[in-house]
Amino acid sequence: MPEVIYFDRGTLFLLDQRALPRKVRYVKIKTHRRAAWAIKDMVVRGAPAIGIAAAYGYYLGYAACRDKGSVKEHMREVREDLLSSRPTAVNLRWALDRMEEELEKLSGREGDTGAGLLKAADRIKESEIEANMKIGEHGARLLRQTFPGKKKVNILTHCNAGALATGGWGTALGVIRTAFREGMLESVYADETRPRLQGARLTCYELFNEGIPFRMICDNMSGFFMRQGGIDAVVVGADRIAKNGDVANKIGTYMVAVLAARHNIPFFVAAPLSTFDFDTPSGDGIEIEYRDDSEVLNIGGKAICPAGTCTKNPAFDVTPSELVAAYITEKGAVRKTDELQ
Repeated sequence: MPEVIYFDRGTLFLLDQRALPRKVRYVKIKTHRRAAWAIKDMVVRGAPAIGIAAAYGYYLGYAACRDKGSVKEHMREVREDLLSSRPTAVNLRWALDRMEEELEKLSGREGDTGAGLLKAADRIKESEIEANMKIGEHGARLLRQTFPGKKKVNILTHCNAGALATGGWGTALGVIRTAFREGMLESVYADETRPRLQGARLTCYELFNEGIPFRMICDNMSGFFMRQGGIDAVVVGADRIAKNGDVANKIGTYMVAVLAARHNIPFFVAAPLSTFDFDTPSGDGIEIEYRDDSEVLNIGGKAICPAGTCTKNPAFDVTPSELVAAYITEKGAVRKTDELQ
């Protein structure tokens, strides 16, 4: 796997996920506004990866400030520019909060504030990847506990919650990777994930490159394979998890969760603690991003509907907590979010 996000000599490099799997190319980011554009345009995507990119964008914003007397006002604008790029993923706000706290600490000390902020962004990236590794371990343990009589399991995942979405290793795919390495995985069913096809383009790209057995299926095939008995568990990531455990994730997740409940298949959500929003009581308070209609009306730049067709394009939906069998975090797997607060 190519590196997803890295910073070198004053430039942020983002693996362009819009081009995968056809091309491996990087977008160079030198300003915070360019970072905000890259997040909004989905050059980088996935809640943890968005948070990492925003942290580096915050540093770039500080580095560009020439009038240190107005640094607070300038950094408020930087924060708002980055925060407004995508509203649903809470890791964006989480990372910016930590960068802002670091700026406050550094402002009252001697030394290079910019260097300190860059180190803080590096720490955010490192901590997210470390959390992913632990999520993988706890998830594999949960699968062994859930299926004590099975040597290998078949897992369905929706969208992309792998290294591409997290900066390294992955949440849902982190569980899958660890299960595969421990000899527990039979195969992965990867939903294509319309309208941007993150499952088909990105999840399959990651699984193929790691030699993990998989099948890509259309979004409307999940129920068929569940009824056939071909799926043992569902593991997905998350963009925001409310205090009561409601989960905002890529559109279509709720549908998969309902189908899993109908067929008595455990539905697991893998996410770092940075994705939990304990300030939002329930999923009703999560802002759902609506994206441009063109994403639905076109595939590969070609129209699939008659000219003038109207549509709606919510990027996320909310899965109620009662449909979630367990939340897999770096602290372990829990049945209720109360255990994390």
